[in-house]
Amino acid sequence: MGVGGISKRIILGRKLRSSQLGETLLPKRIALPVFASDALSSVAYAPDEVFIMLSVAGTAAYAFSWKIGLVVALVMLTVVASYRQNVHAYPSGGGDYEVATVNLGQTAGVTVAAALLVDYVLTVAVSVSSGVQNAGSALGFVQGHETEWAVGLVALLAAMNLRGVRESGSAFAFPTYGFMCGVIGMGIYGAYRGVTGTLPKVESAHLHLQPAPGYGGHIGQIALIFLLARAFSSGCAALTGVEAISNGVPAFRKPKSKNAATTLLLLGGIAVTMLLSIIILAREMGLKYVDPNDLSRLREANGAPLPKGYDQPTVIAQISRAVFSNFTPGFYFIVATTGIILVLAANTAFNGFPVLGSILARDGFAPRQLGSRGDRLAYSNGILFLAALAMVLIIAFRAQPTKLIQLYIVGVFVSFNLSQLGMIRHWTRLLKTERNPGERRRMYRSRAINTFGLAMTAVVFVIVLLTKFLAGAWIAILAMVIFFAIMKGIRGHYDRVEEELVVGDEDPIMPTRVHAVVLVSKLHKPTMRAIAFAKATRPNLLEAVYVGFDQETTDKLMEEWDQRRIDVPLKVLYSPYREIIRPIVQYAIEIREANPRGVVAVYIPEYVVGRWWEQLLHNQTALRLKGRLLFTPGVMVTSVPYQLRGSEIGKEREDWELLRSRPGDVRRGGRDR
Repeated sequence: MGVGGISKRIILGRKLRSSQLGETLLPKRIALPVFASDALSSVAYAPDEVFIMLSVAGTAAYAFSWKIGLVVALVMLTVVASYRQNVHAYPSGGGDYEVATVNLGQTAGVTVAAALLVDYVLTVAVSVSSGVQNAGSALGFVQGHETEWAVGLVALLAAMNLRGVRESGSAFAFPTYGFMCGVIGMGIYGAYRGVTGTLPKVESAHLHLQPAPGYGGHIGQIALIFLLARAFSSGCAALTGVEAISNGVPAFRKPKSKNAATTLLLLGGIAVTMLLSIIILAREMGLKYVDPNDLSRLREANGAPLPKGYDQPTVIAQISRAVFSNFTPGFYFIVATTGIILVLAANTAFNGFPVLGSILARDGFAPRQLGSRGDRLAYSNGILFLAALAMVLIIAFRAQPTKLIQLYIVGVFVSFNLSQLGMIRHWTRLLKTERNPGERRRMYRSRAINTFGLAMTAVVFVIVLLTKFLAGAWIAILAMVIFFAIMKGIRGHYDRVEEELVVGDEDPIMPTRVHAVVLVSKLHKPTMRAIAFAKATRPNLLEAVYVGFDQETTDKLMEEWDQRRIDVPLKVLYSPYREIIRPIVQYAIEIREANPRGVVAVYIPEYVVGRWWEQLLHNQTALRLKGRLLFTPGVMVTSVPYQLRGSEIGKEREDWELLRSRPGDVRRGGRDR
């Protein structure tokens, strides 16, 4: 095994056979951190966005924070209840895409897929950027280098997921559960201190918050409604990630649907509890929080500006520092697990995006490569593609979650709405044929849940679209349109190829003539082997072709050809401009045009070397020539390899790989051959 192979095995682990796929299935305790980390982690930045929006109107608007939190919680519980119907009805892993495709048609399904793909990419970018920003509140060496750290963390997450879903889930379970316990524990302890009258104020409580220009004094009712709507739409970022469980049902252990539905219920209850506890504590502790790019609106109590270089800690960092003022380790535990969970939240997308990509590849809407499993039974190409797109976004927006979040959640609410509409049609269709009273009652109840869910998510979608369109949501919508067009184009290509490859009546007809051409660069062993192989195929006509640049070299080759009495005629193609590929391609075309029902067989002698860097020294012309000839109708290209002594190095590596397997390895499931 070479250096590259050893490095790959160290990073990814040993290969897994296809028969070991069952070993990668997840129990609920691992599935929760794997698929729910996005929704759970969003409570770390959703409150920040709510308070940023409300701060525009000054401190008085913070009175609406807990009401907005309650409405967001209601929407989340509604969506969770709706998706519990989805996982039971469609457990194959297609999720919203399958629901929309089956019940609303192909166009709706591709729309959902485009929305989800964009949302998954944004999930990685927003989560990692937010995690880095939180880390910057406690770690000075991160400040000013957030983009570089975010890109590095995305690469690390990709490497972890390439090892497989189960291994990445096991590695991420501890910080996820630590974050949940820490935030809920902080809420309980904060409530206790509030009841006992010992709840302190946060560090920003003494600051003076100036309203944004145009919002000073009494604001109009319409402006207030619009402001609350923007705060609500930002808080709805907490709903992202709920759909990932419906896409990941196949990764659960049996009974798959039941375990996925239970995980969804746990997700909803825990996320709502955490979100409301943070918002209520922030309001009670006098939090003042503004857009990090607009810190000038925060002033000291005496009206003086804040010190130059003031770094505003995140909402959860301020609350935890105050709540655990008499227990510093508690503060550091919250900050550490928050930063980690925000980064790991991207893991939800790393599990959802590749699975959705594989389903789209199966249906012909994505490149076939996205449907292939890697050495560790993960969809490696999908993981790498997602990581690359997320890195581009992080670099473009400099890892600033406040800017990225304006692009966020539009896609997920598109899928929410189409999924709920699809489920309503699903139950309506089943009710037409179902006669069992008990089943009919269950279907009516499920349809009512999905109908209520559609009403809620449709209202939220309209609010999100109106309040975020000009703030950046148009970019996400444009990306969805582009993804939609690309997927339709890919499907069109595959359909055309399939139609063209259908066997017709004329296809079995044999060619009337085979004209074989052996390419010659000089007279050596590879050339002789290619001539011998071409003779063995018994073509109707066989000739060798040489492209000549100067008369002296050409005459020397022809003289040597005659001296060796090679019984194959040598044809010289003169190239005054020293081109090699063009004369050969043109000659093959002329032969083909002279006999349209015939075939031109071109044999290309090639060296085989053992080291990767030696590949750069040979065969580049042959590769380019093959690339040109492949597009020439009626021309068949055959490479005739000649193994140089150096190629034995490569053969020895392969032999060593085989010898590494010990008796009983296959039975024990240890080494792979």
